[in-house]
Amino acid sequence: MQRHDVIILGGGLVGLTLGIALARHGIAVAVVDPANRTNTLSVAFDGRASAVASAAWRMLDAIGVGERLSGKGCPIAAIKVQDGLSPEALMFEPNPDDGALGHMFENRDLRIALDETANATAGLARYQPARPINVQRDLDGVRVTLDDGGVLFGSLLIGAEGRQSPTREAAGITVARWSYDHVAMIVSIAHEKPHGGVAHEIFYPTGPFALLPLIDGADGRHRSALVWTVDQKDAAAMLGLPERAYAHEARKRMGNLLGEVALISPRSSYPLGFHHAARITDTRLALVGDAAHGIHPIAGQGVNLGYRDVAALTEVLVEGMRLGLDPGDAQLLARYQRWRSLDSFLVAASTDGLTRLFGIPGRPARAIRRFGLGAVQRLGPLKNRFMAEARGETGKLPRLLQGLAI
Repeated sequence: MQRHDVIILGGGLVGLTLGIALARHGIAVAVVDPANRTNTLSVAFDGRASAVASAAWRMLDAIGVGERLSGKGCPIAAIKVQDGLSPEALMFEPNPDDGALGHMFENRDLRIALDETANATAGLARYQPARPINVQRDLDGVRVTLDDGGVLFGSLLIGAEGRQSPTREAAGITVARWSYDHVAMIVSIAHEKPHGGVAHEIFYPTGPFALLPLIDGADGRHRSALVWTVDQKDAAAMLGLPERAYAHEARKRMGNLLGEVALISPRSSYPLGFHHAARITDTRLALVGDAAHGIHPIAGQGVNLGYRDVAALTEVLVEGMRLGLDPGDAQLLARYQRWRSLDSFLVAASTDGLTRLFGIPGRPARAIRRFGLGAVQRLGPLKNRFMAEARGETGKLPRLLQGLAI
């Protein structure tokens, strides 16, 4: 039997980051993950890339992950938003002194950096691969029985297993959810022209077409991550195209933006949906990341929303334990619920609204969208608000998102 302050179920990008953050502040943590580490760190496991907002990057740096990501991320110098290939565009460009809006990382690089940091962090125990077969929560504490017969005791259980979180379901937490009937197709491409660190979000009635800048490859070729959203009914046919035909269709949708393009990774896809938990706490339980909320990738805020959860929950628990409170204390969980519920709902609602707005077909809707993009481009305060959201710097900012220890 092993005793820990906190037991985290799920060791993905959000769960393992939370484990590192808590352990770095002196909290004894266990992370339980059913995935085999060798598989999760392989090239074939996750070909996606993530935009890490500038605030989240400061947190990763503060907890020791940043040094292991040095030179692996591409700074996002600007974000360009267009309705189709219209010349009317919205360009988010920060002041030179403000630094990049964020950094693009391949998910494999993030996983490797987190894995190495976790292995070097005292107070962080990893049970992997391991699966919980029985979980008990009551006013006295948490008991988790693993499939190898091991038993973990703790004061707080954290569900970080992703969208289909069994911990959330077992707690009977109501979830609002729906499908967009869209599929996101993901691939890395090499291209003729340099991207200049600009992320492009091109909206079509069938869904957004995003080009996200990556660092140049070892062979010197310019690279980007392509996230192409299509109707669910068309996804199988598109994914079945030969590589050259797929690259040709992709280039048609980006115009001559990057010149000639070629696919340099296997294609993958996943269905797009929305879900939002009615509450993110229960008796000795807190939810983080996709276990709490899943949004459309239209604004690249998915993992960053999870990182905001990490920063807020870490601050709540560290400050509470310094006052002598148990990490599963209802007062602390209530504070976490208040802090995160409104912010996560507003981000989720705004991305859902954008998805529906840009999905309306027809010339009148297109004209209104293009007028709106031009108006935001000319209105400095509103544009700055959008940039602050992209950076993850709105609302009450936890200390970790400011790059500060708690």
